[in-house]
Amino acid sequence: MLEKIIHLDKELLVYLNGLGTERWDWLWLIITKQLNWAPIFLLVFYLLQKKIGWKNFGYYVLFTAVMILICDQTVNLFKYSFERLRPCNDEEIKGIIRLVKTSSSFSFFSGHATNSMASTVLTFMILKRYYNHAYLLFLFPLIFAYSRIYLGLHFPTDVLTGYTFGAIAGFLVFKAYQRFLKNSFSKDN
Repeated sequence: MLEKIIHLDKELLVYLNGLGTERWDWLWLIITKQLNWAPIFLLVFYLLQKKIGWKNFGYYVLFTAVMILICDQTVNLFKYSFERLRPCNDEEIKGIIRLVKTSSSFSFFSGHATNSMASTVLTFMILKRYYNHAYLLFLFPLIFAYSRIYLGLHFPTDVLTGYTFGAIAGFLVFKAYQRFLKNSFSKDN
């Protein structure tokens, strides 16, 4: 069963990666770098701070930093436990996929997908009560993590596993954030 999943995963990667063209490679190389998303992050932070205030925004930043630290360490634990080769290093398919970027680290599961989904879920859960279109935040992890497939750096299951882990982490941290705020406000009264 696992072999069948891995085979399908590779086939899906070859298909999705093959949709790309050299004409657009430059764009996906820009998309895959976190720093290039900074203007959007700053806009989201502004909208968030405007609605929840500086004190709660500070707590949000703290909870987000701890969450990303935990997610990164968990991803690294999995990567070095499974040692799955990235598509760009997998001898079975690297000759038939478009190699736009390479990396020597392991593939399973995607830290880009995990962190982008975790931070998006946490932020969405806070913002959804203030903005009707807060769901648009989910464009970030979808586009950001797809860039890893486009570039030949991750298999689809790496991204889907990262999404799943990140969504769970983001939701759990949101619940912890809510509880923390509730307890700190009840102590203030």
